[in-house]
Amino acid sequence: MSEILIHGRCDEAFAPVRDAFEQNFRDGLELGAACAIDFEGERVVDLWAGHTDPSKREDWQRDTLVNLFSTTKGFTAFCAHKLVAEGKLDVDAPVASYWPEFAQAGKGDLPVRWLLSHRAGLAGVKELLPNEALYDWEAMCEALAAQAPWWMPGEAHGYHAVTYGWLVGEVVRRIDGRSLGTYFREEFAEPLGADLHIGLPEAEHGRVSNLVPTLAPPADAEAAHIAKSIMGDPEGLTARAFANPPSMALGSGTREWREAEIPAANGHGTAAGLATLYGRAALADGGGVIDPVWRDQVRTENSRGPDKVLGVETRFGLGFMLPLDHPNGGSTLGNGAFGHPGAGGSFGYADPERRMGFGYAMNQMGTRILLDDRVVALTEAATKAAPA
Repeated sequence: MSEILIHGRCDEAFAPVRDAFEQNFRDGLELGAACAIDFEGERVVDLWAGHTDPSKREDWQRDTLVNLFSTTKGFTAFCAHKLVAEGKLDVDAPVASYWPEFAQAGKGDLPVRWLLSHRAGLAGVKELLPNEALYDWEAMCEALAAQAPWWMPGEAHGYHAVTYGWLVGEVVRRIDGRSLGTYFREEFAEPLGADLHIGLPEAEHGRVSNLVPTLAPPADAEAAHIAKSIMGDPEGLTARAFANPPSMALGSGTREWREAEIPAANGHGTAAGLATLYGRAALADGGGVIDPVWRDQVRTENSRGPDKVLGVETRFGLGFMLPLDHPNGGSTLGNGAFGHPGAGGSFGYADPERRMGFGYAMNQMGTRILLDDRVVALTEAATKAAPA
């Protein structure tokens, strides 16, 4: 095997993270990737390696951007929680009190809390939408406002894989007036110096490494469930959640995808940007990212059990996923951690008890929808290195 050149730096106390990062490459699991950790407000891990293209002609750089898929949901959640801290949003108020059109189809009393905890029953739009609707904010919000819930809201939960971004994002827009991407940029990314984007400007496209699809079969139950559901019941809940509009199947490398605001799925960023955002959120005072008192509410369990979309057990607080036991063993995260993974592997999370924020980004898609095995190795090492 050729030498694997790991760039960046890693404090000695976190050397096991570097070892795990390198091992992922040695095991042939990575093409290009980066991992960053902030501990007590200081950057202690900042690593990158590999290549941005399958031909391995271009080296991965510290500022290489990738589409983070559902890791984006954490950005959107932070925006909503900032409005809560400012007294502008009440998560127990009806969505329709901020977005009157949402009251259609019996949704007049549905609270914002159920959007954030995936209990709203709006994981997909039943009517097949045109391809261009994916990039049309108004079209998606109008369709969701008219949509009747797939299940009785509040009685169950199911992963709002893509609709989460429009649902929560439209509440933010109705309150503040700015689009979700603009709000996130002006209130979080720019003040923090975090290289994270929802709606990527054309000038930044040259830094993007396209994601490389995996050729392996689904490695876990939720990925297999999604594939089987889409093929077996193309008009069913899971298929509509992941494949309506059908242009979702075109992938993440198009100009239209990069530049649109799809706040559940098309965020672009770096591992360092994720570590900055979540590292600040992990500080005792919330780091200007989240109110420290409200943070305890955010990571309080609101949903747990069989997921009506993914077909496996999931666990949510308010806008963030919470730790669950990994299929290969126990949870690799602290019990008080909160964050969000993205399909294929990316992940960002905060562990306030350990004063630690973590970010991982890659271009080689893995076979898991939730926590990827590469991330499990990294987070296990990080958790052991940072004392609670």
